[in-house]
Amino acid sequence: MEFIGPIRREAKKAVDRIRNEKLRNNILQAIPFWVASLATGLVAVLYTRLFALAERGTVYVIHLHVWLLFILTPLCFLTAWWLVKQFAPYARGSGIPQVMAAIELANPRYNEKVDRLLNLKIVLVKILSSLTMALGGGVIGREGPTIQIAGSIFRRINQWLPSWWPKVSKRNMIMTGAAAGLAAAFNTPLGGIVFAVEELTKTHISYFKTALFTAVIIAGLTAQALLGPYLYLGYPDVGGLSGSIFLGVILVALIAGLASSLMAKGMLRLFRWKAGFVFTRQHVLYVTGSALLVASMAYFINLKALGSGKELMTTALFTQNKHMAWYIPLLRIAGNMFSFTTGAAGGVFAPALSAGASVGAVFSGWMHLSPADTNLLILSGMVDFLTGVTRTPFTSAILVLEMTDRHNVIFHLMLAGMVASLVAMLVDKHSFYDHLKVQYTHELIKEDLPAAGPTTAQSPNPQIPAI
Repeated sequence: MEFIGPIRREAKKAVDRIRNEKLRNNILQAIPFWVASLATGLVAVLYTRLFALAERGTVYVIHLHVWLLFILTPLCFLTAWWLVKQFAPYARGSGIPQVMAAIELANPRYNEKVDRLLNLKIVLVKILSSLTMALGGGVIGREGPTIQIAGSIFRRINQWLPSWWPKVSKRNMIMTGAAAGLAAAFNTPLGGIVFAVEELTKTHISYFKTALFTAVIIAGLTAQALLGPYLYLGYPDVGGLSGSIFLGVILVALIAGLASSLMAKGMLRLFRWKAGFVFTRQHVLYVTGSALLVASMAYFINLKALGSGKELMTTALFTQNKHMAWYIPLLRIAGNMFSFTTGAAGGVFAPALSAGASVGAVFSGWMHLSPADTNLLILSGMVDFLTGVTRTPFTSAILVLEMTDRHNVIFHLMLAGMVASLVAMLVDKHSFYDHLKVQYTHELIKEDLPAAGPTTAQSPNPQIPAI
């Protein structure tokens, strides 16, 4: 019996050592997420301010002489395209498909390929190229690029960890970075979390929920500390809605969901056509032609054809100028198509939101609705159009809710997103981002395959067709 006491004490010490070691490992594993989240918040704030400054530069040029767009826009489009082509080809476009491809390829076999999708050079080129496009009036947004920027920051910090550091999942690090990037870009923490679950992850959330929540909180709080606790759009009036407004919500969802999915289909066809370009001058001609088309739409039809569209949304929601001409959605769609397909950096989140807002504003004018009902259709159109592109109805609804803090219309917006998603499925079963993810994946993995023609490359997800 006299041996039992010492044995128990030794057993207790062993258990305490195990617990302390586990606690130490958990803290060490959390530190990279904290550092990366803080860095993401700081970069997102700087990017937001620079992007706003670039868009103000466009306004300044227009106030000088509108015809200067025919010089500024082609010059900026060509410069933005050249930056990507010359220094970081995978910095082109939105950045979300690149992050999705990186998540799918995140294993030791494809480390080098993931590095080409997410790295610090991409961060710099992504920012410079998209800012140049914004200065030229390009119909692009900064939100998708922020997600690739955040994914690159998280991956680089993960790579900087010394060999003795407790291992951190590369896939979880990238997914968490993407969520933190979206949260910092829109100031929408719930939207960042839902986006990671609905769009990015094939892993059960329980495996990385603590890291995800912590990263979103730190990145969001960092952005708020520097930019203030702002709402992306503000507080539109949606009180006193009519009982029949659900019919308007469904109608706008049908039209916006169809229009957005057709826009995505059109951009994919343009990408297929451009894939046949052999000479650099063909790309130069396409970029120049796209720039002149965007400038012409602004000069000859309406200046609302330019930019990310945030001013268009705020004007429709917070002024008496709520209704728009029938052609404004067409200008927004065409502008986004020709800006995005140049091959420069820039996202579709903000342009999709503004195109949807214009659809809602057009229909509310035709239906002679009250200001509150009009605001609801504008918000519904935003959810619908973004859903048609991304096929993430819950993310779209949560993002718009957090941008406006109008939780009394949550059921209206969720209904809008679901209807838009169903309509978009009739045009294409897969989202725009899914198609682009497959394209990027094919570009990377076919380099390791024998030269047996382009059909040799297989997607890691065979259910999604190649482009």
